[in-house]
Amino acid sequence: MDKGKVYLVGAGPGDPKLITVRGLQCLEDCDVVVYDRLASPRLLRHVKPGTEQIYVGKLPDRHTMKQEEINQLLVDLALQGKTVTRLKGGDPTIFGRVGEEAELLYDNGIEFEIIPGITSAIAVPAYAGIPVTHRDLASSLSIITGHESPDKLDRSIHWDKVTNATGTLIFLMGVSKIGYIAEQLIKHGKPPQTPVALIRWGTRVEQRTIVGTLETIEAIVREANFQPPAVIVVGEVVLQREKLQWYEKKPLFGLRVLVTRARAQASELADQIETLGGEPCEFPVIETIEPSDPAVIELLREQLEQAEQYQWLMFTSVNGVEFFFGWLRKFQIDIRRFIGAKIAAVGPKTAEALAQRGLMAEELPVKFHAEGLLEQLGPQLKAGERVLLPRGDLAREVLPRELKAKGLIPTEIDVYETVLADQQDELALDWIREKEIHMITFTSSSTVTNLLEVLRRKGISNPVELLADIPVASIGPITTQTAVEAGLKVAIEPEDSTLDGLLQAIVDYQLSSKPLQ
Repeated sequence: MDKGKVYLVGAGPGDPKLITVRGLQCLEDCDVVVYDRLASPRLLRHVKPGTEQIYVGKLPDRHTMKQEEINQLLVDLALQGKTVTRLKGGDPTIFGRVGEEAELLYDNGIEFEIIPGITSAIAVPAYAGIPVTHRDLASSLSIITGHESPDKLDRSIHWDKVTNATGTLIFLMGVSKIGYIAEQLIKHGKPPQTPVALIRWGTRVEQRTIVGTLETIEAIVREANFQPPAVIVVGEVVLQREKLQWYEKKPLFGLRVLVTRARAQASELADQIETLGGEPCEFPVIETIEPSDPAVIELLREQLEQAEQYQWLMFTSVNGVEFFFGWLRKFQIDIRRFIGAKIAAVGPKTAEALAQRGLMAEELPVKFHAEGLLEQLGPQLKAGERVLLPRGDLAREVLPRELKAKGLIPTEIDVYETVLADQQDELALDWIREKEIHMITFTSSSTVTNLLEVLRRKGISNPVELLADIPVASIGPITTQTAVEAGLKVAIEPEDSTLDGLLQAIVDYQLSSKPLQ
């Protein structure tokens, strides 16, 4: 059997978007990923289906796997012919023990590559508004390990040289030794008033920053019960934070939001949440698929083949548009055969999906649901007109019922089906169980019912009780009604039933909930 290859990859400090392009390629191509605590679990979503995932991270009070065992694990996996990505927090060459792992690979004749990452030593202070160098304040930088015992610290650190360095001092993993570190720096000549900052879980939604001086910082850490992991910054550059902090000022900073949309559609909402400073937790509970029943497919074909008979094409969702055109391609039906049909869309996203195909919808309704569409189109609708409604199998009956009441002839075709998604992120499930989700978003009634069903299937007997204290953001009145009937409390509902409206409503809610500075 040919030997495999090992990629020793720096994952960056926590924000999953800070991984390098090369590091992401290694994740996407590997057979096994071996990761630790400081690498963002969200990066694991980039691995291909079937990739083995092995957690070897260390916690402050226990080691999941000893370093020597990790080294041997990488060798064993490569000897099985597998391509392995060893995902390490920050940069693997800065206190990442990559040298030990690479050396054993070399000794066993296994090919490897070291892929640098953005080190927490510079990224975490930057996210706290602290540049580690500054033309007027610090022209050099020292990165020091701080998690060893005082005896080991004294043996590995020349306090007199470190203290008298002219630039910024960065201590990694030194929270529990902050008092001793401050004491030694003062003892060897640093002024007691030297600014100090500690940044916990930097670049992540849990980021917290405290600031003091060498003489006060130990008491501040103790009073705040400040826990690792954290980066310690010592030097005048800390004062730049007063002007330069940016990440913590984002409107959704500190908010972890559960996104329940189908995976194919979740990225748009997730990206906007992330841009606003929140952390999207993608937990798709629905999936849209083509119908598989031959009878349904044959009915679809028959109705689409009668394109010339329709006076209206009414679309109520982006999915309806996407799947409708998919069926046209499959059945080789030219859209120009619908020459006699006016086109209606229930909302701006649906209209945009049509516009991308060169089709302009009639004037949009003020309220983006079926009732609003009927109200807007009322004067244009004439008895006897035939209407084609390409929809999903769970679509509400309001539109066809009201069209019939007005004397029109609606034809419903199920161009897609909405089913319960069968794959969810276990990390997200843990966050739900541990109540580390700060808000839940629902964009349709099916996301409400399916989330509750998924949680039941995962062993949570009373999901409504579990979610009771988490604010719910609903995209519109129909979804809100479903959530309320299920027993959930909806805190947010936008005036416009769109993603943009939902996001703005979430921002307004957060700003109104935050205490005045």
